Amino acid sequence: MLTELSIKDFAIIDQVSIQFKEGLTVLTGETGAGKSIIIDAIQQLSGSRGSVDFVRHGADKADIEGLFTIVKNHPVYEKGELYGVEIGDEGMVVLQRTITSQGKSICRVNGKLVTLAILKEFGRSLIDIHSQHETQSLMDPDRHIELLDLYARKELKRTLTDYRRLYQQLQTLKKRYKELSENEQEMAQRLDLLEFQYRELQEAELTPLEDELLSDERQKLMNYEKLYQGIHDAYYSLYGEQKGLDWLGHAMSSLESAADFDEQTKKLSEEMRNSYYIIEELSFQLSTQMAELEFDPDRLDFIEARLNELNRLKKKYGQTVEDMMEYISRIEEEIDEIKNKDSHLSRLQSQIEESGADAVLEAKNLHDIRRDAASSLVQSILDELKDLYLEKAAFDVGFSTKEGSSSDPEINGKSVRLHSNGMDYISFLISTNPGEPLKEIHKTASGGELSRIMLALKRIFSKHQGVTSVIFDEVDTGVSGRVAQAIAEKIYGISKGSQVLCISHLPQVAAMSDTHIRIEKHVVNERTSTVVKELTNMDKADEISRMITGAELTDTTVEHAKELLSLANKHKQNA
Repeated sequence: MLTELSIKDFAIIDQVSIQFKEGLTVLTGETGAGKSIIIDAIQQLSGSRGSVDFVRHGADKADIEGLFTIVKNHPVYEKGELYGVEIGDEGMVVLQRTITSQGKSICRVNGKLVTLAILKEFGRSLIDIHSQHETQSLMDPDRHIELLDLYARKELKRTLTDYRRLYQQLQTLKKRYKELSENEQEMAQRLDLLEFQYRELQEAELTPLEDELLSDERQKLMNYEKLYQGIHDAYYSLYGEQKGLDWLGHAMSSLESAADFDEQTKKLSEEMRNSYYIIEELSFQLSTQMAELEFDPDRLDFIEARLNELNRLKKKYGQTVEDMMEYISRIEEEIDEIKNKDSHLSRLQSQIEESGADAVLEAKNLHDIRRDAASSLVQSILDELKDLYLEKAAFDVGFSTKEGSSSDPEINGKSVRLHSNGMDYISFLISTNPGEPLKEIHKTASGGELSRIMLALKRIFSKHQGVTSVIFDEVDTGVSGRVAQAIAEKIYGISKGSQVLCISHLPQVAAMSDTHIRIEKHVVNERTSTVVKELTNMDKADEISRMITGAELTDTTVEHAKELLSLANKHKQNA
């Protein structure tokens, strides 16, 4: 859930910090008080397009920060691993967005700087915003297949994973076939280039780790004098009369003469003897290394030239010698493919047909699973629409396929176009009036009907989408009476599975809230500011009374507001 939202210098908001709770939170207030501005701020955390117009007049920047708490296994954990954002066991995610007066946007997730695209991925996994002015995923035909798959996630997951592996394999084979069957001139030019590169790399006679070994040797040769002097001084500090080994020998003899009289001294004598022989062996090794050291300027020149050559090749073929050797193997295979193009094309064609047949088989399995899920989904949505006084509405899930090209696999003798989710193209169809044909949702219904259809869909899919907070921005516009009450109950129903924040002008929705926040606009020192106030139960009744009358409070409207609150409490207890 969205636990806390901090906004500073955003539009007419000077500085506010709002702590949100679980369940249904309703935000009300006069038009222009800043309700939708708060939703705009939350949208900035979900990656919406920013603008310098959001920065409060006279300020350098606008800051928005949201603290979210999430449950274990939430999809955000996977995104954290993918983008290197640490999300601890406490399950807290902080999204931050700064918009400067120059139009720059700075985004952070748990303190880590991220791109706007990455912020959007995190934000849209945590927040689902629906407003009367924008088309959300529920109304977007291109997203319907994702929603249906979300509804059937348990049954579909393994089959969809298998299909996507086969689909990716098929696309890779097709891409290679296309590259290999391009026109003769391009292939000839490609062959010339590859053969030149192959010769150049072969003539270089690369050996594994050559660059690293040569770099180490160069380091020794370039520092020969310091290396020799260090070994020389160390050796002659140990070996010779009155030097280190000589004094260690005296110490060893002295301890040996006293070892027979004390057990502890005997142990010390043994340790001294061992140390003496270790140091003596070390001095021999220093002597050997000093004798082997030789400065060869010609060898140094050779190494410098060879390393320069390797670095030149690295700029063209890979960052390491191993990368370049792998590249040799790859272009060797490609040269063979081009020279023996016909046989390779024939083999690729067979692989494409085999892979396409396997992909089609899995696509059919996906289709069957989706068909079963669609039947269940249709009944669930019709039940929801009935609760919203659209009992005569008809709903269905439309399935279709698209004809493919000659290179696409066939089903029943006809080529079919596959995509990353299978062969199905899904659209949600609805008719709100008896006798009218089913049409795609985004082409159907009035504003009030669309609000109810959206809530029915949201009620179903909010259980499956896994978002932390669902936000409604005046989605109840255009409804009243019993429909308004039904919408209030439906929004409350959604809040039982996800935190819901709702801007509303309906007293029925406000009465159903678990938390009621009033947004007010104040003018201080000739500057407009937005003030946020959480209402007590008594304040709540007064606010609902104002929403009913739109004017001054009267005893009648206050009693009506209390009655609405009483009915709402009864519904909550029975829900």
